[in-house]
Amino acid sequence: MQPLFTGGDVIGGVAHLIQTALTPVFLLSGIGVLLNLFNTRLARVSDEIIHVSDLRAGDIAPEDDARLLRHLRRLGRRMWLLDASIVFGAVGGASTCGSAFVLFLGSLREAGVAGALIGTFAVALFCTVVALIVFLCDSVLAWRGLREEGPLPRSVRDKARQG
Repeated sequence: MQPLFTGGDVIGGVAHLIQTALTPVFLLSGIGVLLNLFNTRLARVSDEIIHVSDLRAGDIAPEDDARLLRHLRRLGRRMWLLDASIVFGAVGGASTCGSAFVLFLGSLREAGVAGALIGTFAVALFCTVVALIVFLCDSVLAWRGLREEGPLPRSVRDKARQG
């Protein structure tokens, strides 16, 4: 790889450097949006866990308590999946930043950084895909719970509205 700043086209070389280094920023922006989505969803699941735990602390029928306990277990699994989505998304974002940095350094120096660039960008893409797959697992778990058990038992919801 030849340095961009030799020869007569210094401005063109700098423009190409900036253009090339900014390309991963678009992926990083998308990952940031995903992380925001994952965190918002995690906060909603956490709020639901608190709500269901409060409902279980009240006076409810044993069959409603068993149903709420199953719901709590499913919410716990969803929290785990969302945590994994956030971890993979964050690693994907960090790898994207690493790719941009390696690309920038490689353009400035006559170093053979192609392997590092390919590696960091591959990690970024892999982790982003895994984060999306794990998030899909959370979505499927949420949909399955609603399909199989429906919303909270009516007797529990009525007591929550009265209390």
